[in-house]
Amino acid sequence: MSDTRNTLETGGGVVVRRIRYQEIAEALRERLADAPVGSVLASESEMSAEFAASRVTVRRALELVRDDGLIAARQGFGWYVAGEPVRQSLETLGTIESQVEGVGKISERKIAEFAFEDAPERVRKVLGVTDVLRVKRINLADGEPFAVVTVWCPADLAATFSRRDVERRPFYELLDIELRGATQTIGADLASASDAALLGVPERAPVLRCQRVTTDHAGRAVLVSEHLFAAHRTEFVVELPQAEPSMTPSGLRLVE
Repeated sequence: MSDTRNTLETGGGVVVRRIRYQEIAEALRERLADAPVGSVLASESEMSAEFAASRVTVRRALELVRDDGLIAARQGFGWYVAGEPVRQSLETLGTIESQVEGVGKISERKIAEFAFEDAPERVRKVLGVTDVLRVKRINLADGEPFAVVTVWCPADLAATFSRRDVERRPFYELLDIELRGATQTIGADLASASDAALLGVPERAPVLRCQRVTTDHAGRAVLVSEHLFAAHRTEFVVELPQAEPSMTPSGLRLVE
């Protein structure tokens, strides 16, 4: 496969040698015009077969498009449509929806699973109950999935909740109790096959895993939630107060 080919340009009958990777780059630019931010492109090997070009030629084309700011690459994802990530503040207890709407994006949620069931052992230990409502949903920003969220709530607190209720309103609004705050732990993980399908990313792609335990005014845990964010589409932001100089991030904890 060659990086160049001769093509006849109109005007004077001049034969101009055009670079193959430039042609591929132009085709990709046209394709990206309607592509949503964060969507993952075909792999380099798939593009190589599609354009009948070598991997080296395809990579040079992708690098040209990247220089235009249209795409970016990250280990585990490959190439994806570039754009501003969804930023979330960690200073206050709030919902994903409010954070998304706060940066001018349209927020939506779709319920994937809704069931009253026995709590998993790890959830039972936190909530202190055996019967829970478990809701799994997909959060979207401007129509594109960026988070998969699973929430467990004691069944006695959620007895009157319907699938439609949790699709339209966050648990923080549905619970008829005063909330005190939450403890949130964020780490790195790899997307399972099922979660990757919901997020629209490759299996085992990097994700940010946020585990949150929300408590009521008396200190009782009333919600356990797990949030999986596509790592290339999300940033967490926290304002740090002035403190003694240190190179160590606040709240750092070693994982066993």
